[in-house]
Amino acid sequence: MNRDVFGAIADPTRREIIRLVSRQPLNLNAVADHFPISRPAISKHIRILTECGLITIRKQGRERYCHPDLASLRQVAEWTEQYRSFWNAKLDALDEFLSKPE
Repeated sequence: MNRDVFGAIADPTRREIIRLVSRQPLNLNAVADHFPISRPAISKHIRILTECGLITIRKQGRERYCHPDLASLRQVAEWTEQYRSFWNAKLDALDEFLSKPE
């Protein structure tokens, strides 16, 4: 199943997992140690992140490490950029309107 990146990053736990593994690859237990939820719950979050392509799992010996693959976030950046441009233009127009003398 190919999941939606937007849906994956909507969850705060998944955003935190992305942040953690973007600093350094972590094994599944090390990721789980950062959260007060069960290891099966963390595994489900990691599976979702893997399905949408934000994390890859690489086996090193007997351990499985989560590595970031953040190319999918370009889709999110492109989507949000159109709204940033829109709102910047609107706020600039408001500033100009408010700066005019009465």
